[in-house]
Amino acid sequence: MSLIGIGVGGLSAAQSGLLTTSHNISNASTPGYNRQEIVQSSNTPTYSGSGFIGQGTHVSTVKRVYDQFLGRQVLNAEAGAAEMDSYQTQINQIDNLLADTSTGLSPALTGFFKGLQDVSANPASIPARQSMISAAQTLVARFQALDQRMADIRAGNNQEITTQITQINTYSAQLADINERIILAQAGSAAQSANDLLDQREQMLKDLNQLVRVATVTQGDGSFNVFIGNGQPLVVGTLSFQLKPVKAPDDPERITVALVGIGGAPLTLPESQISGGSLGGVLAFRSQTLDGAQNSLGRIAVTLAQNVNDQHRLGQDLTGALGSDFFNVSAPVLRTNTQNTGSGVPSASIDAATVAELSSSDYRLRYVGGNFELTRLADNQVQTYLSLPQTVDGITIDLGTWLPDPNDSVLIQPTRSGAQSLAVALTDARQIAAAAPIRSSAAVANTGTARISAGTVDVQSPINPELRNRVTITFTSTTTADVFDVTSGLMTAGVPYTAGADIAYNGWTTQITGNPAVGDVFTIEANANGVADSRNVALLGALQTRNTMNAGSGSTPTASYQSAYAQIVSAVGSKANEVAAMGASQQGLADHASLALQSLSGVNLDEEAANLLRYQQAYQAAAKVLEIAGRVFDEVLALGR
Repeated sequence: MSLIGIGVGGLSAAQSGLLTTSHNISNASTPGYNRQEIVQSSNTPTYSGSGFIGQGTHVSTVKRVYDQFLGRQVLNAEAGAAEMDSYQTQINQIDNLLADTSTGLSPALTGFFKGLQDVSANPASIPARQSMISAAQTLVARFQALDQRMADIRAGNNQEITTQITQINTYSAQLADINERIILAQAGSAAQSANDLLDQREQMLKDLNQLVRVATVTQGDGSFNVFIGNGQPLVVGTLSFQLKPVKAPDDPERITVALVGIGGAPLTLPESQISGGSLGGVLAFRSQTLDGAQNSLGRIAVTLAQNVNDQHRLGQDLTGALGSDFFNVSAPVLRTNTQNTGSGVPSASIDAATVAELSSSDYRLRYVGGNFELTRLADNQVQTYLSLPQTVDGITIDLGTWLPDPNDSVLIQPTRSGAQSLAVALTDARQIAAAAPIRSSAAVANTGTARISAGTVDVQSPINPELRNRVTITFTSTTTADVFDVTSGLMTAGVPYTAGADIAYNGWTTQITGNPAVGDVFTIEANANGVADSRNVALLGALQTRNTMNAGSGSTPTASYQSAYAQIVSAVGSKANEVAAMGASQQGLADHASLALQSLSGVNLDEEAANLLRYQQAYQAAAKVLEIAGRVFDEVLALGR
């Protein structure tokens, strides 16, 4: 190569450097742009007797300054930060709703029991009774309002999932298209990369990763495949797969994610496999917080209704009739899987005796291998039964009309609709069963010191038709008595007497204390004209502070209605704080990773300005080489003349 060729090579290299530097400066603010730099190489030298003579330079490639490892770190951190940000946006709605001292459940609960106390103080007062029904209706309205707000959040959650799936599909189609463009651009030379197209693709991937965590595998032709979840393909080379929002097969109110295969059939993806990004945050919020909060609210409503109804039925209203249900509440919701091949549906009901054991979980009942497999979804605890009915966690599950085929399943939601379906059953204030249906008395002629208690109806027993039969207890000695049912004519003689011991008969319980004399008589009978009696409404009021919830299997309840609600508020608040802390941590990691990548790949305008001067000087020097080469050539020509 001549001196002129060396100069031309130098000019070309300096010009490439100037163009690349100018390109960097122009794109300093372009999102996703990674700086570029030329890679210069020496031309092959020529051998001579004096050694190897250099032949100048050439630009072998324009390199994209990018570190794939740092890029993956940025993607992972940003996916986590986007998930927590989305989760926090969603959970703050519930946190603010439940914790509000004016719109939360606590004031309405307090008002309801205040109404009970007013009736207890004046059981014959119609205005007090009407006020109690009004307070109950206010409580019901508060339950329904809270549940409706959660239902609205659930509907918004479904819409958010649908919107984000649409955005994901847009990015996947764009990634497949740019994959094709990169393959074509790099087809001419595998050694030369389409830097700007690679930057655009990386930015698209980054935007997609904000929606759902992705993993990539680079192919030999320059394209890459994109996967989500547990390896489900979203982009394979130039082919993109679409996600589709579909109703969950066992819950039509729940929108979930399905992958549309090559044949067009959607395959529902397990929600647990979709993590990261705002879509992962929305799904995690629904399964980890919203479901539990709505179920927990419904559990309080169901337990309250069951407890109040049980006690109210043991009382007597102003007309002398036995009490009826005070509240109405729906039975557990059962949803058959749309993929079932069997027929019918099982049934489920709240078990009054074990209502305190109700949990805030949903359950899935499957027919597997001839057995019934019940999974508590909150902790995936599985119990297997040979037959139905079975009672577990406060619910009784019966076969009903279900004729299942193998692997058929049913979703059971014991408390999901509890708050929404709660209603006051009474419309007439006189129907409030404030009084006890029995009363006790001692004969005026008694000579002993024994006294009889007012008596209570046995809560654990059903109401017997003979409950209000007239019964006398006549002492035949100081240690034995005859119990005579005057109404039915039945006699039980020689019943041993122990002072203070329970005497139970026909569904009521009383106690006699002291020393009876022979011939003393005590009577238990219907509470006729008991309009001023408040014994039963006092027992209803005692439910306010009584532990009636959060009992394990066979164990004692540990929470009242107020404390159970406080636990919901605390759990949601704690989760909100946890999500905020994790979000701040993930954002810190994302910022740190982005800064590390920017320090390597970002455009430094000061550095580029220096490069401009460097390449300008190189260009001028190469031009000087050409000038000198021209003079030398002119001198050679002059010598020949």
